[in-house]
Amino acid sequence: MRAYSARFCLTALALTAGAQIPSAPTKVPNQQPETSADAALKTMFESKVQAEWEALKHKDKKAYADLLADDYQGVEVDGKGERTKLQALAELSETNVFNYTLWGFKVIPAGPDAALIIYESTLEFPPKAQVRYSRVYITELWLKRAGQWKEVHYQETHVK
Repeated sequence: MRAYSARFCLTALALTAGAQIPSAPTKVPNQQPETSADAALKTMFESKVQAEWEALKHKDKKAYADLLADDYQGVEVDGKGERTKLQALAELSETNVFNYTLWGFKVIPAGPDAALIIYESTLEFPPKAQVRYSRVYITELWLKRAGQWKEVHYQETHVK
């Protein structure tokens, strides 16, 4: 009887312990693989953002204006508030971006005619500037209007 009780207890213990062992985590479906259309969209926006920063670096008003929508609004880290397209173009001559690095580029399509672009930029200012480097997290909203992609909103957040 004692052997039977011991086997019964061991079996019950094994079943109880087995019930308490967490099962393997539920698999989360993988994100959809990037399609060739997604890759093409990302490449196109990377090119537009690069052109935007080149226009800033070289103070090229025409190139910069061609990228911005007429109803563009931008907010930079300087605390001066929102800028319209005309204000952003007027301030371009005062820009002191010496060089820049873009990274962490992400495109979030928001329909066939809208996309949210997110990336970071490390800005380098001229050697004699008080502040030599600044790192900013950037979000841009681009809309396709009359067959052309235009930047409608720009938002910078300073990061360390």
